Amino acid sequence: MVVIRLARGGSKKRPFYNIVVAESRERRDGRFIERVGFYNPVASGGAESLRVALERVSYWAGVGAQLSPTVARLVDQAKKATAGQAPAAAAAEPAAAAAE
Repeated sequence: MVVIRLARGGSKKRPFYNIVVAESRERRDGRFIERVGFYNPVASGGAESLRVALERVSYWAGVGAQLSPTVARLVDQAKKATAGQAPAAAAAEPAAAAAE
């Protein structure tokens, strides 16, 4: 079975997680099929803490991949973040076209 889960990286006391698509029988940090994002729980300042390729996650979920509970929560966060940014970007485009 294919799963979308977190693979831990980073150093001691400084976790960094890659969101990966992997075969469920592989080790947590072992071989994976595709990297679809990352999560940095200790991001500080202007550092990006979460990036998810939502189109790839929806593709893998469509072909039967199971999301871990934590990845499902992170994907929901990413969807809300992109939904909040999309109207602002869409509003900026007509203003730029009107200026020309």
